[in-house]
Amino acid sequence: MSGEETRELLLSRIRDVADYPEPGVMFKDITPLLADPAAFRLLTEALAEDCRRMGATKIVGLEARGFILAAPVSVVTGIGFVPVRKAGKLPGATLSQSYDLEYGTAEIEVHAEDLVAGDRVAVIDDVLATGGTAEAAVELIRRAGAEVAGVSVLMELGFLDGRARLQKVLRGAPLEALLTV
Repeated sequence: MSGEETRELLLSRIRDVADYPEPGVMFKDITPLLADPAAFRLLTEALAEDCRRMGATKIVGLEARGFILAAPVSVVTGIGFVPVRKAGKLPGATLSQSYDLEYGTAEIEVHAEDLVAGDRVAVIDDVLATGGTAEAAVELIRRAGAEVAGVSVLMELGFLDGRARLQKVLRGAPLEALLTV
């Protein structure tokens, strides 16, 4: 299947849900894509190829849908998976990074020992929107002493301009989006 055919199949399996989670928002629901084994396999293979191209030695998945996408990529590539969670969800010693939301702040964490110097870390998530969570993950990875190999997402919401925000902190590492809507 060509790259364009893959993109068309993936896009056809993403459902728009109007006014969710609040009025005026068009939510991109990936559950139909996940329920289609052929589409999910193609997505996994495309993300795995991104990680290989980036030379990743670890894969970070961002809570929560990033876990669903990153875990099978880890299995396919043989690269270790590290979850980055919302604050307070991981036991033991963690590193945390706060970031700004439209109305307030949030915080993400990773186990302190899961990322170390010499790791080349690919970040996987479902959507790049404003770029805040991905930017915080990049900073968290660097604070752990690891190198950011790149960021790969299923879908970029181009109208929110998260790419511009994220590219400022990527320091030349690639940002790959399979779909841009």
